[in-house]
Amino acid sequence: MNRLGHIGKENRRKLTFGVILCATMLLMAGCDLFPRKEKFDKTLLPGYWVTGTIHEYYNEAGTGYTWDTADDVTEEEAQPFTWTLEKATLTQIHQMEMGGNIPKTYTVTKLNATTLEYHDDYGKYYTFTREK
Repeated sequence: MNRLGHIGKENRRKLTFGVILCATMLLMAGCDLFPRKEKFDKTLLPGYWVTGTIHEYYNEAGTGYTWDTADDVTEEEAQPFTWTLEKATLTQIHQMEMGGNIPKTYTVTKLNATTLEYHDDYGKYYTFTREK
């Protein structure tokens, strides 16, 4: 006979399943299973951008160049690159003087008429201001 307060074997199994199901749903509610990537307007990117001593120039044709005055490099000595912006992914393919290309990929977090912010996968963040 079942005494009051005693849970039968079948009910215990159902209760255990219910607790596990609820715990799983609570854990999954805190996860971003389907992260949304922002979509940025690539027509805002062309122009001259500066952050500290780093200068970048993007043109509408998907090419550009960059230089760092801290390295005693002038605009005339700038390193050329090609660029694409798909959703929030900015890809620059830098063309080396000795031949070869170096791809660099960034995640754009802000792009408007005056500000460009992006970061790489290694924790390096950049905030540029439009100059020209």
